[in-house]
Amino acid sequence: MTKLLEKALQAVRQLPADSQDEIARAMLALTGNAGEPEEIDPGHLPAVLEGLAQANLRQFSSDAEVEVAFRRFER
Repeated sequence: MTKLLEKALQAVRQLPADSQDEIARAMLALTGNAGEPEEIDPGHLPAVLEGLAQANLRQFSSDAEVEVAFRRFER
């Protein structure tokens, strides 16, 4: 293991358990070992299916739309 990865893991150990799990899922996804897919909340399923249909039709948000969405999180 590299020193940088050891340093990152040491920092992650200081985080709450839910944050550690989120980082672990991201790491596993990046390595191609994500395991079982997470369940989708039934209330979110229509939106997920709509998004997949839009992706199949190559209907993606513009860069400007994405920028506006990210700015909402800065508040």
